Amino acid sequence: MSKHSAAEYLVSLDVGTSKISALIGELKADGGIQIVGMGRHPSKGLKKGVVVNIEGTVESIRRAVEAAELMANCRVRSAHVGITGAHIRSLNSVGVVPIRHHEVTTRDVDAVIEAASAMAIPSDQQILHVLAQEFVVDGQEGIHEPVGMSAVRLEAKVHMVTCTLSAAQNLYKCVERCGLAVEKLVLQQLASADAVLSADERELGVCVVDIGGGTSDIAVYKNGSIRHTAVLPIAGDQVTNDIAVAFRTPAQYAEEIKKGYGCALPEMVVDDEDIEVPSVGDTPPRRLSRQMLAEVMQPRLAELFRYVRKELHRADVYELIAGGVVLTGGVAQTPGILELAEEVLEMPVRLGLPHQVEGMDEVVRSPAHATGVGLLLFARGNRPVYAGRRRWGGGSRHRMERIRGWFAGQF
Repeated sequence: MSKHSAAEYLVSLDVGTSKISALIGELKADGGIQIVGMGRHPSKGLKKGVVVNIEGTVESIRRAVEAAELMANCRVRSAHVGITGAHIRSLNSVGVVPIRHHEVTTRDVDAVIEAASAMAIPSDQQILHVLAQEFVVDGQEGIHEPVGMSAVRLEAKVHMVTCTLSAAQNLYKCVERCGLAVEKLVLQQLASADAVLSADERELGVCVVDIGGGTSDIAVYKNGSIRHTAVLPIAGDQVTNDIAVAFRTPAQYAEEIKKGYGCALPEMVVDDEDIEVPSVGDTPPRRLSRQMLAEVMQPRLAELFRYVRKELHRADVYELIAGGVVLTGGVAQTPGILELAEEVLEMPVRLGLPHQVEGMDEVVRSPAHATGVGLLLFARGNRPVYAGRRRWGGGSRHRMERIRGWFAGQF
């Protein structure tokens, strides 16, 4: 039996375009989360956050989960999974219900949120989240906890997020073929925001921009509630592609050059050191300068932030974010990117690092794991309550399930 078999575990799966990341967190007695396992594997089978190759995605997820299990010395049965992609849609809605007994109950709150979400959506879409923004009790706005208040009429303002049915089903299928159950699909920027934002920032007004490999995900908060979400199909892979074309090198080498030597601002490159760039085919490698690399990266990253600014203006939320912008995600580690973002967006920008978790510095001090940590926090807040302690690990039944899942994937 695993040494952790009596513990309670939370599991997250960040299924991204460039990498699959699995985190296992142990829930401590004081409610804190200790990271005890981490697995990461290059993503093979996703494009712009959407599954385009089932077999490749299944293999990448399986490798990442197995690495996390090995590190944590336990077995996992289910996980909270992040979802993103250009298919994500969001809108704000309002619902109203009468209060029969002149006092708001939890049943009334459920009814008004259901009324607000009772909107016609396309048949190929499904509701992912319905998030309450605020309640209005007999004309009194700005109420977040209406239960117990005397009232005749209750109104709810909600933010709805939908996704394409086929995209969600394909993601479910990939995870389940690895022998895991999907606890819930969670919009990735909501998870990232949970990991990197403070309560003060949410109240004042802030925008989170999670820049991944295939998409850049936006979430705007004001007065403690979500106001807007969006997914932009421009991110790190396009920067990599620009480097590959400009330097005439294969994409995998372009990605390594970007991570190892990249800079968002040419003027920040102090020493004009040379980079060895592998060529295509039998052509010998060449040596190019870091200055030239920065000059290739800057236009694409500046274009990304112009798209972010355009989206904020389109949604009429640019004036709401007095707290500025928080950048997170793998690309946010690029030197000079904060300064470039401040220049284009014309507002304060900071780097978002995960908080509220302990353990591995590789996870808790890296913006690349913001989504994974946020999914763990989401799992902690939504875990079911049992009479005894929940056990996610160990057991011959789970091993048989994984064996059956392996056979299902092979035949």
